[in-house]
Amino acid sequence: MPPRNRPAAPIERVRAAAYRIPTDGLESDGTLAWDSTTLVTVEVEAGGRTGFGYTYAAAAAAQIAAGPLFEVIQGREALDVPGAWLAMVSQLRNAGRPGVAATALSAVDAALWDLKGKLLGLSLSALLGAVREGVPAYGSGGFTSYDPGRLREQLSGWAAEGFGMVKMKVGRDPVADPDRVTTARRAIGPAVRLFVDANGAYTAKQALALAEHFAEQGVTWLEEPVTADDLPGLRLVRLHCPAGMEVAAGEYGYDLFYFERMVAAGAVDVLQADATRCLGPTGFLQAAALAFAHHLPLSSHCAPSLHAALLCAAPTAVHAEYFYDHARIESAYFEGIPFPKDGQLPREGAGPGLGFVPKRADLARFAI
Repeated sequence: MPPRNRPAAPIERVRAAAYRIPTDGLESDGTLAWDSTTLVTVEVEAGGRTGFGYTYAAAAAAQIAAGPLFEVIQGREALDVPGAWLAMVSQLRNAGRPGVAATALSAVDAALWDLKGKLLGLSLSALLGAVREGVPAYGSGGFTSYDPGRLREQLSGWAAEGFGMVKMKVGRDPVADPDRVTTARRAIGPAVRLFVDANGAYTAKQALALAEHFAEQGVTWLEEPVTADDLPGLRLVRLHCPAGMEVAAGEYGYDLFYFERMVAAGAVDVLQADATRCLGPTGFLQAAALAFAHHLPLSSHCAPSLHAALLCAAPTAVHAEYFYDHARIESAYFEGIPFPKDGQLPREGAGPGLGFVPKRADLARFAI
């Protein structure tokens, strides 16, 4: 039911599109290389307003969003986001919910939250309630495809802009990683915190040996040292890596049960979640509640514009990932996004709901 004195706003339409956007050069990490990023956008219409959501996923997510997910939310009251979310989760039971289907649901859920904010004239942070005005962000890139010059340029650039933390990729060539990390440290100076992300490329013993080298350069964050599917391996690294170095993982969590298993295994010092994958803002808030219940710090993965308000509503949130590729796309093709200032990401964009909208005309040339 809509609030008293407010007309009903049944969901009328879902539109979805996919865009393949080239990177500005080859990018790679410890286990993957890519030269483009696929952005999937979703718009949900109700009550004369349009809600916007998005994910970074396979183009097939657009078909799922506009097909089976629309079927179960059509005609539902737009303000009843939890009811729509549950209906969509049930709808995907036989479709294989983890993976592409989860990213589709994530984009629709984000659009529903944006729509609710627009219908009520409230920002997402006002809808959720904020425990802070902004969240620290860390510059994230330093791809293994970069030569030393590009690595120094990117990381030192973020340091000069006021970011207190930067992250680089490792794992493609474990033998070269100590020298690359030393190069990064010299580029950013002693005051900026240095994070590394192996994307699951190491074995546990490799990770522990390299962690000793990384610690000499003041590395305080070791992300996915082994594959996140290896919870015993993650726990082993967490328990035996140098003091002061946090082990983090969780970016491939597609539902609350994934995060619960990771926490129960004692596999991480910091839990990561990605609202473009973990069943949207609704799923992200569930992960935030789990982190709070277990006294775990929470960090977001990628998609910085979407995570700003969510992290400001999460009691144990520590920082947002300002991922180079996604920050580049969102700054170029979204209007009204929150921009970091002195390494701090403000809690919301320029308008109600998420606070930002896509630049459709500019995106059109990348349509799949």
